[in-house]
Order: sequence, then C-alpha cells, then structure tokens
Amino acid sequence: MLLNGMRGLRPGLTPKERIDRTAYDLFTRHGIRAVGVDTIVARSGVGKMTLYRHYASKDKLVLAFFARRWEVFSRGWQSEVQALGLPPREALLAVFDVLDKWYRSPGYKGCPVVKAILESAPSEGPVYVGAQRYFSSVRGYLRKLAADAGVRHPDAVAMQWHILVWGSIIGACAKERNAARRAKEVATAILVQEEGPARRHRPLQRKRR
Repeated sequence: MLLNGMRGLRPGLTPKERIDRTAYDLFTRHGIRAVGVDTIVARSGVGKMTLYRHYASKDKLVLAFFARRWEVFSRGWQSEVQALGLPPREALLAVFDVLDKWYRSPGYKGCPVVKAILESAPSEGPVYVGAQRYFSSVRGYLRKLAADAGVRHPDAVAMQWHILVWGSIIGACAKERNAARRAKEVATAILVQEEGPARRHRPLQRKRR
C-alpha cells in the first residue's frame, strides 16, 4: 500500500502527470485548503495556463485527486485485507490491523478526504459532495465484508465500522498510537452483538440413540 503520497517527479512525465502527482503529494501532506493552485504550479514546473487547460478550477483538480486517492490508497489497503486470506469475520476485523500499519508509518498525516470534510461547510459544493461520494465507496466495501461475514445488519455494521475508522484516523493524528487497536476492540464487541444471543448461546444438541 502506498501510505503517504507520491513524492518525486521522474523525468519524462507529461504536464498533466506532473500536475496530478504534485497535487496528490501536496494535498495528502498538507490538506486541500492549505494548498493553492500557485503552489502546485510552482512545485510541478508547469504554467498556470497549462494547469487550467487540464483542470478548469481547483475544485476539478480536487475531484481528480479524490479519484486518484481511491485507486492508489483505498484500493491498496483493501487489497492488503484480501491478501491475508482470512475468513470473512476475521477479514472484517483485519481492516484495523491494516490501518494500524498506516497510522504507525513515519509520515502519517491523517486522511486528506476527512480533512476536506472538516474544512468544508455542509453544502452541495463539489468538494464536499466528492468527499461524501468517496466515503460512500468505502462503506460499500465495508458492507460487502459485513455481508460476507453473515452479520444481521450489514448496512449498520458498515456505518459503525466507518465511524470507527474515522475516529481512529483522528485519534492517530492526536498521537494515540493504539487508535486502530482500540477501534478493533470496539468492533469485536459490535460483532458479538450482531451474532445475537441464539448464536452465542446455542444449546448443545442431544445425540440420538
């Protein structure tokens, strides 16, 4: 999984590739609000008109960043979960094990999409809507894991998992090194509740004679 951005511009990149990679790196490390178009132009080495030829506004550049973030980062950690080859219930909990590695990485700066939501007033603006769409995709993945695990309420579990992920992301930013592990403990308790009393305390069947 590519944890903390796409630093470095190798020779031979097209102007658009230079813009995309520079924006990805800067938005990931500093957040969207803190990075202006002028900074991206200066760091990428392309002209401002060239940037606007590819992206008519900063909002459109941010939406492209969300799409790239999904492919580079979110699909990356999801692939790590799948690669573990665990049974569905354990795979659902392993989400927090994979995220724990991210939180403990040296360059951890939190999630730029979460930052985008925190920096935006709830509205129908393109950045806010784009971030919500990103989160909906994350919950779609979590719902699939929950459904595969056979929980009674996969939609509710996906939302609960996502809230735990959000909380642990912020907790890790606040230097709570065990944020993911504590989130996993809560998630485990949720799964016990989802199993229901009948499954947890299934009576032993008497052998026929």
